[in-house]
Amino acid sequence: MNEVVQEPCLTILVDGDACPVKDEIYKVAYRRNVPVVVVSNSPFRVPVHPLVRRVVVSDGFDAADDWIAEAAHAKAVVITADILLADRCLKAGASTLSPSGKPFTTSSIGSQIATRAIMADLRAGGDIIGGPAPFSKNDRSRFLSALDEILERLAR
Repeated sequence: MNEVVQEPCLTILVDGDACPVKDEIYKVAYRRNVPVVVVSNSPFRVPVHPLVRRVVVSDGFDAADDWIAEAAHAKAVVITADILLADRCLKAGASTLSPSGKPFTTSSIGSQIATRAIMADLRAGGDIIGGPAPFSKNDRSRFLSALDEILERLAR
């Protein structure tokens, strides 16, 4: 008996606990008719809409990241600010995008992981290095543009 293998459909996977662009994701998803899965450690309100699904995982360390990494596939767009999660999703073939609209790519992720490690070492040593720049309107605009572009490319 021949088994029919169904190709994964275009999906947006959201690392939801601290994502500042959820409303923008929903807007693009509705316009493009793309399902969204918002994964988090704690429940919060998501729109009641057939395209939006909320997954609440345990509060275990990396539980949301593990769920997202396992669900990632070549037709998935993963929205996360977590560089290590982005790396795992890229290895699964997914497109990954930060909430500021900057894509994570296989060619840039290595240096981003190295920079992350250096910054963690500096912080552990007591150096005051500041945090990321505040989220701006330009970041939001860049995000919308980048998400639309990735979905267009994957829909082909």
